[in-house]
Amino acid sequence: MKIVKLTANGRVTIPAKLRTKFNLAPGKRVKFEVEQDGIKIIPIATPKEIKSNAGFLGTKGKLLKLLMEEKKRERKL
Repeated sequence: MKIVKLTANGRVTIPAKLRTKFNLAPGKRVKFEVEQDGIKIIPIATPKEIKSNAGFLGTKGKLLKLLMEEKKRERKL
């Protein structure tokens, strides 16, 4: 586990190994969720990332439609 320091205005640097592992590039959006024992940081998939995986489950686009609707709701937050 890597320990990082919080800056005066609440920023942290995510360690390079984690940024690489979770494909966290500059401009990538993440969501914070409060858990009982801490905070969870969740990368938000871009529409391009979602579309590139379309069809791999054989659902004929049903899951893609649901994911795109969820993305629209997330943008409104």
